[in-house]
Amino acid sequence: MRIVFMGTPEFAVESLDKLIKSGFEISAVVTVPDKPAGRGLTLKKSAVKIYAEKNNLSVLQPVRLKDQDFLAQLKTYSADLFVVVAFRMLPEEVWQIPSKGTINLHASLLPQYRGAAPINWAIMKGEKITGITTFFIDQEIDMGRIIYFEEVPVESHYNAGILHDVLMKKGAALLSKTVEAIKKNDHPVFSQSEFISPEMELKTAPKLTRENCKIDWLLKIEGIQNQVRGLSPYPAAWTIIKNTETGEELTLKIFSTEIIDGRHASEPGECITDTKSYLYFTADGGLLSILELQPEGRRQMSIKEFLRGFRGINNWKIKV
Repeated sequence: MRIVFMGTPEFAVESLDKLIKSGFEISAVVTVPDKPAGRGLTLKKSAVKIYAEKNNLSVLQPVRLKDQDFLAQLKTYSADLFVVVAFRMLPEEVWQIPSKGTINLHASLLPQYRGAAPINWAIMKGEKITGITTFFIDQEIDMGRIIYFEEVPVESHYNAGILHDVLMKKGAALLSKTVEAIKKNDHPVFSQSEFISPEMELKTAPKLTRENCKIDWLLKIEGIQNQVRGLSPYPAAWTIIKNTETGEELTLKIFSTEIIDGRHASEPGECITDTKSYLYFTADGGLLSILELQPEGRRQMSIKEFLRGFRGINNWKIKV
């Protein structure tokens, strides 16, 4: 069975590698065009392209997925199946090409967390269980017929980076199982409507933006902690602190926090610190201890490093 694989980041590389090691024939790999990056605007290859070149796989990098030359080239491979992992939305002209269809690996338990950032949002919403799903692509984004799924616990110490790596490995194994079943014409298919009950709240996973990465200090303290976990290490939750005397403001990215039990009568965002080893901000339900952060224009650092080089921290509070 001939396969064309489509993907971009490291998450997709694990699946591509698993398919190859499982003995499947990868006729070609489709990924994004190289993009300028860094101060020198050097062209940067996607993680999938780097892997594909190391393994002598044909690579296609279309700017437009509806381009007639690209579509014609895709058809020359006579692929039985297209496999998509962390790639762009496919037009119908593409996903209809292979005889056995086009499948996708999604990092959630569909129909929950349809969208671009399911790993982040599952943690941000405080989920204890998430998972991975393979499904057939159709006209609606992330709404195709489910093939297989697997539940994965979200441990309390997981941030988005840790959960990403867990789902990446489990997803690669599930995808390989899915492809093998399709090859044998022996696989289940479920409509997503079978997993939706009238009382169910369907949660979405929209693209991360600067605005939805801003910490909401009016949340319960567990919600703030989940925001930080769900956005770490990238793109990172952020907040603004303001000097109560001068009005000066500073943006901080927050990478790691810990909830400290403690009663207080302060408004959210008040600063409690010994100016040397700890920095707490008040929140609804306790104190949030900041462990790792990055002031704008500087590198990521521990709270002790930050306090060592920051004078007058007692005069600052969160700009809620």
